[in-house]
Amino acid sequence: MVEAQVILTPLLDGLDLVGVAVFALSGALIAAKERQTFVTLAFFALITGVGGGTVRDLLIGAPVFWISDPWVAAACLAVALLVWLTPTRWWDGKLLDYADGIGLTAYAVLGSAKAVSYGIPPVPAMMMGVVTGTVGGVIRDVVAGRPSILMRPELYVTAAALSASLCVLGEWLKLPREISWTGATLAGLALRSAAIRFNLSLPAYNERMAATDAEAREAVPPAD
Repeated sequence: MVEAQVILTPLLDGLDLVGVAVFALSGALIAAKERQTFVTLAFFALITGVGGGTVRDLLIGAPVFWISDPWVAAACLAVALLVWLTPTRWWDGKLLDYADGIGLTAYAVLGSAKAVSYGIPPVPAMMMGVVTGTVGGVIRDVVAGRPSILMRPELYVTAAALSASLCVLGEWLKLPREISWTGATLAGLALRSAAIRFNLSLPAYNERMAATDAEAREAVPPAD
């Protein structure tokens, strides 16, 4: 357990605060655009900022990170105050999407690295990175009654999975953590940025092909 605490400082502490602040910003902005009170802005900032990390810590058996860290909740409240004092039009456009991409990939690396430090096997550790990067946004959207962030057409979860996978691979190969974590974050961010810029997406489920397959199975005569 002591080793885990050593591994997570200082670089991952920085990634942690970056991810929390960016996700808190997206949560507060949704509440602001719905003309909610400051208390609601702060609530959305907090649940979006810490949601993924909280689920991760509960699953891997770690102390919930923001309970013992005085800076995390304070950062969420500061972001909520910033949104409260500024016009929402300042945050419109692609800038927030790119900032969200930074938080997404940084948080995915943080989640995977922390899971590995707690002895989680590689594949579940990678999945913990994806959970860390995406669950806060999912909780935000569910509470706000909006379409889930997971339903975005362009690559989103895939970018988190890339960063998380490269982080776990770097740990497995015992690469220097500063290089591994930074490279994993930048790789996922590059993919997410390309998806935003060029509307990249994975192939969607093909309803017509599925129907054709079902018809083909029905046309096959039953065996005697």
